[in-house]
Amino acid sequence: MKKKLIKKAQELRQHGFTTGEIADELNVSMDTARWLTLQKPTEEKTKAPTDFAINWKSVGGNSTRLRYVSGALSDMALSHGEANVVVGIAVSGVPFATMMADFLEDMSETETSLAIFHPNKHRKGQDTTDDEGTISTNFGNVEGKKVIIVDDVITSGKTVKEVIHTVKDQGGEPTCVTVLIDKAGLSEIEDVPIESLIKVSRLG
Repeated sequence: MKKKLIKKAQELRQHGFTTGEIADELNVSMDTARWLTLQKPTEEKTKAPTDFAINWKSVGGNSTRLRYVSGALSDMALSHGEANVVVGIAVSGVPFATMMADFLEDMSETETSLAIFHPNKHRKGQDTTDDEGTISTNFGNVEGKKVIIVDDVITSGKTVKEVIHTVKDQGGEPTCVTVLIDKAGLSEIEDVPIESLIKVSRLG
């Protein structure tokens, strides 16, 4: 499995993916993605960071399953009240957010728009800065709205914190964060509750 991840990470790097994009594509932490891209077959191996690689292709590759999972995430999000905007974190949070906006509009009978967040880690040369990402101007805006934030996997919570700050800076009110898998075991970030279908716990 490790050799396959190394190969895939290095292929993605050759195609111009940033470390952040590789981390998202393989559902690993930034540290793990960086480690994977630096491995050389002839050199002495360094110890990999402690992490879990998550493969949810059985959900993401099937629109029916994706819809069911999005329905479950919508149901969990509604426990924190209704929202006007669903913000999907690019790339993997966007399919869930798109379907959730549709579900939530039907469930609450209020207009629910879709917004897309581009994290800082996807920008070339930005792996080590503290700059925040941005919400696309081609989709819904968050000003004066109640907002649900959606991603596929939380690894450290850094990207989610970035989105929360951006939403607040733009005058929105985050009501909750919903994710498919929480690898960090978090219940909240910046006082915003986190709802996940699956929590991964590391023992020992």
